[in-house]
Amino acid sequence: MKGYDLVIRNGTVVTASDTTICDIGIRDGRIVALGESLGAGKEEIEASGHYVLPGGVDAHCHFDQPSGPGIQMADDFETGTRSAACGGTTTVIPFAAQQKGDTLRATVEDYHRRADGNACVDYAFHLIVSDATPLVLKEELPSLIEEGYTSFKIYMTYDDLKLNDREILETLAVARQEGAMTMIHAENADCIAWLSDALEAAGQTAPRFHATSRPPVVEREATHRAISFAELVDTPVLIVHVSGQEPIEQIRWAQGRGLRIYAETCPQYLFLTADDLKLDGFEGAKCVCSPPPRDARSQEAVWEALENGVFQIFSSDHAPFRYEDAEGKKSAEGKSFKHIPNGIPGVETRLPLLFSEGVLKGRIDITKFVALTSTNPARIYGLYPRKGTLAVGSDADIVIWDPTLEWTITNDRLHHNVDYTPYSGMTLTGKPITTLLRGQVVWKENIFIGGPGGGCFLPCERPQPAMPKGVSKGF
Repeated sequence: MKGYDLVIRNGTVVTASDTTICDIGIRDGRIVALGESLGAGKEEIEASGHYVLPGGVDAHCHFDQPSGPGIQMADDFETGTRSAACGGTTTVIPFAAQQKGDTLRATVEDYHRRADGNACVDYAFHLIVSDATPLVLKEELPSLIEEGYTSFKIYMTYDDLKLNDREILETLAVARQEGAMTMIHAENADCIAWLSDALEAAGQTAPRFHATSRPPVVEREATHRAISFAELVDTPVLIVHVSGQEPIEQIRWAQGRGLRIYAETCPQYLFLTADDLKLDGFEGAKCVCSPPPRDARSQEAVWEALENGVFQIFSSDHAPFRYEDAEGKKSAEGKSFKHIPNGIPGVETRLPLLFSEGVLKGRIDITKFVALTSTNPARIYGLYPRKGTLAVGSDADIVIWDPTLEWTITNDRLHHNVDYTPYSGMTLTGKPITTLLRGQVVWKENIFIGGPGGGCFLPCERPQPAMPKGVSKGF
């Protein structure tokens, strides 16, 4: 019998369902054995006293995405995926974002040019459908789903991205027909435009008014409408970056009725509030994202929904713009909040934040941590069991965690290309100390030793997700 290329010994091995102390044997980039006292490996890692987890799957992040005239995202596929690896994430699913007037096929080809040879971890693509033409819906989208682009996002807001209600229904019908998963950004565009115009007319243009222009009701209404469309078409949808109690109530109601409604939230809704947009001067622009952070009551509602199963996925929604940059956040200084590049960085801090403040403070257990950050996104987006678990046959994407290491987040400790982090100064406990991508160490002892081209593209299967809590209807 062939030996092992690598053996990880005596770690506390965690999946979404089980925790056990054992060894992991790796050969040719895959896990080939889990058990006690495995034979010798060519290399060995001692993991006593540490958690051994499947690599994180960040199913919602933006790299090198066109953002309008004069605006440039800070992270390309090299810097963004480097940052992911250093934070314990070994698979990312960014977006191939269609621009109105472009074909989906040309969009996908463009994103492959951006990613190929540059990614430091493995990656798939969601599509963004912003121009639901007959060509897109009848030809391009079905063929791309068949080729492994089995999830796509649609927007209910942003003039350059949004679909109207009829277009949403027609796009959901394609998802139903082809067995794809639809992600929905649920905010009411007309409500936001009306409020924004009124605020501007009153001279209320500072960053803090971004939150005022997008109150919870605009998210609640759009979430209910998205759920209604999914029910009408009879297809599953996933509501992304849910911010607080009001949309959560809509989602919980739908799940309780047996509808196939999935939900995702992000670190900004657990660790930031609308007060962070009120920082002195223009500093509040650093925390402008949509939906905006809410209040302490909303944070508590998000924690409760993570605990009780309303949310299936915890993603970063990494949308990186530099602050001190004429092509970043500062491009809007002196202008209305409407012009601030929308999004915050978080791909590297996603896992440590949830581990420290969720697992170690008793909000969620370690198996739910794995489910939310790795297993569920792999299942829902068609990458399981290659990704998202520690099992014989799975890729050896493995993260070793020191659960006792105390450290403070500062931007100079992170590996993205952004000049700030909104979580600066937070002291956390627990950190990835080793990250392996298909059996190769890419992060160890605070040193990144991977490189561009180490990651590969992953075509996705049609999803076979577990149902949300309370849902009995099959996928």
